[in-house]
Amino acid sequence: MTAIESVWDYPRPPRVEPVIERVRVVVAGVTVADTTRALRVLETSHPPTYYLPPEDVRRDLLAPGRRGASVCEWKGTAAYHTLVLPDRRVEDVAWSYPQPTAAFASIRDHLAFYPDRVDEAWVGDERATAQAGGFYGGWITSWVRGPFKGEPGTLGW
Repeated sequence: MTAIESVWDYPRPPRVEPVIERVRVVVAGVTVADTTRALRVLETSHPPTYYLPPEDVRRDLLAPGRRGASVCEWKGTAAYHTLVLPDRRVEDVAWSYPQPTAAFASIRDHLAFYPDRVDEAWVGDERATAQAGGFYGGWITSWVRGPFKGEPGTLGW
């Protein structure tokens, strides 16, 4: 069993750490990503965001996203990706940092998927749920405790 973690014990600025569990993303029955080499970013008040190495993601199913780019004060400029399946298209399903800041060089080109835009987001044998709010991409599992940024009333955090 994984130890219980409070997001209020996570650091600011955030840190990157390896994930020991298998991480998978599934959409419409298609395994879009499957890795045992994920990294997660931990930041105060946020559930972990999982970054999957590009070699373990079905990049052939991704196209540039509509969103364009956004800027994180810690990681740099993010690019967005759209999933294109024969019978389904999921706009801006994931993002990556093609040229992250030096402190986040380890996540260069890794993809982070929004768990609320995919059918299944797995950490080990547990299906993760999405961080509230639609903007953030944190994955909530049974061992992560909040309250989390993104929930109602947290805009000013």
